[in-house]
Amino acid sequence: MSMQPLHQGSLAATTGGAGAAASCASWKASVVAELAEVVSHEAVNGEYRHLVVRCSAEAAAAEPGQFFQLLCPQPVGEQPFLRRPMSLYGADPEKRQVEFLYKVTGAGTRGLDTLRVGDRLDIMGPLGTGFTLDPSWRSIVAVGRGAGLATLAPLAKAAKANGTRVTAVFSARRPDLLVSVDLFHSHGADVIAVTDSESTSGPANVERILRRLIADGACDAFFTCGSSRLMRVQQRLAQEFGLPGQVAMEQQMACGIGLCYCCVRDFNVNGEIVHRRVCWDGPVFDLMEALP
Repeated sequence: MSMQPLHQGSLAATTGGAGAAASCASWKASVVAELAEVVSHEAVNGEYRHLVVRCSAEAAAAEPGQFFQLLCPQPVGEQPFLRRPMSLYGADPEKRQVEFLYKVTGAGTRGLDTLRVGDRLDIMGPLGTGFTLDPSWRSIVAVGRGAGLATLAPLAKAAKANGTRVTAVFSARRPDLLVSVDLFHSHGADVIAVTDSESTSGPANVERILRRLIADGACDAFFTCGSSRLMRVQQRLAQEFGLPGQVAMEQQMACGIGLCYCCVRDFNVNGEIVHRRVCWDGPVFDLMEALP
């Protein structure tokens, strides 16, 4: 496995001296670009694929809410050029593995779908600012749809380690497209599934569910990703009941490290509209500052 730190500047080389060399020796990369080895790659259902790669200790230290930039293989007849941002689905520091859950939607993900066990994948990460869990929170509510079902997944393990109970409200078009349910259950979380096909996924019904959880004392904070409509519901409730919240934002990216300003979005901070880079300042932001 080849590994290369994202930042390669050498303090010893630029300033000289034993002190500089010592400082350089104690420096440790937190973001790396490397060729990771595919150890598992399976279809989860008719749309989603679960990819597991063996990587460096730095990559395997990724935290919930962070993401990686993947240099996808080129499928026949297509040439995806830029890296594709992919949220973290799971990380295992002991096994030195990271996991991704993705849906085949374009040239990049079609390239990912060609990977087989033993192949190499160029990954860069972990990137961005992830979720934070307050030790005082007894219960949190995670609301996800689409890509959010993958992004929120690492919260289950982190919340269990934090001693925090999780109720997950997961939305999808059909029951067979729900993912992460078993993962949340394995960490002791409760899962409430709502779907379009069953006419239970509308904002009004989700709001009723969330109000019940708040009334039952099962919501000290909101965590969400994947649906602007459901985010607005949580923002109203958070304001009404004085609850904190965090949202992982989805955005097209190019560099993933804040240099190109491709992923800038507007945020409302104390009544003032400010511009922030999703890759660098996020992708996790304060729920009340996010705009659809």
